[in-house]
Amino acid sequence: MSSGVDVPSIIVGGGRIGTTLAELGPSTIVKRGDPFPAEPTSGPIYVCTRNDALAGIVAMTPPDRRADLVFMQNGMLGKFLEAQGLAANTQVLLYLAVSKMGEKPIDGITDLNPEGLTAATGKWSRAFADRLKKGGLTCRALDGEAYTKAMLEKHVWICSFMLVGALNGGVTVGEVGTAHAAQLADVVAELSAAGEQALGVKLELGVYGRLEAYGRSVSHFPTAVKEFEWRNGWFHELSKAALAAGAPDPMPLHTAGLLKLGVVKA
Repeated sequence: MSSGVDVPSIIVGGGRIGTTLAELGPSTIVKRGDPFPAEPTSGPIYVCTRNDALAGIVAMTPPDRRADLVFMQNGMLGKFLEAQGLAANTQVLLYLAVSKMGEKPIDGITDLNPEGLTAATGKWSRAFADRLKKGGLTCRALDGEAYTKAMLEKHVWICSFMLVGALNGGVTVGEVGTAHAAQLADVVAELSAAGEQALGVKLELGVYGRLEAYGRSVSHFPTAVKEFEWRNGWFHELSKAALAAGAPDPMPLHTAGLLKLGVVKA
């Protein structure tokens, strides 16, 4: 049974995030090539890997335990989870940065969101929040439209900052928000509007301010457009669908940026 109390868990991936979670509560870490552990027989299975490993992780997980998989990857996972029959699984929007192994994690707390930005939804959301709490870290348990809106904001953040940073020579996240603020604001507006239309939600006023504030909290992080299928590719598919229907591209700045970087072809 799920609960709001941390319980023994399985953690897939021994990188920075997986190791951090393991330090906060009883865990069995599964690394690449390891068999699925026999214990614990219940509880969350935190998936702390890159997106391209997800299909293999689902396949290695016994069918009766797949509902316990907790996905915390960046990007839009909806189509993948639906195809795997896991659309109702716990998901996490992780605003938790660990610069390198062993360093104290940077919580997603900003001057505009002092309650923290990390959010989770689903069966194990409250257990996950309790685990973070033990480390002095924050997490909001959200459901339904509230989670969808938070998911869109996180997606807009990573896609806009990475694109603008890459277009300007791979500058840091902090430099994107200072030296290229006008360009960033235009891209954020474009992506937000298109995402709202696609998901049927309306973001609260002040999106740019919230995203820029988070950028300041991880200002030293590098920028690059990567994991395209899961990140900027989600927005690009919306552009392609609009153009195929004879409508204008809802995100011309985003499309032009991808073309300039050579990520997509005309």
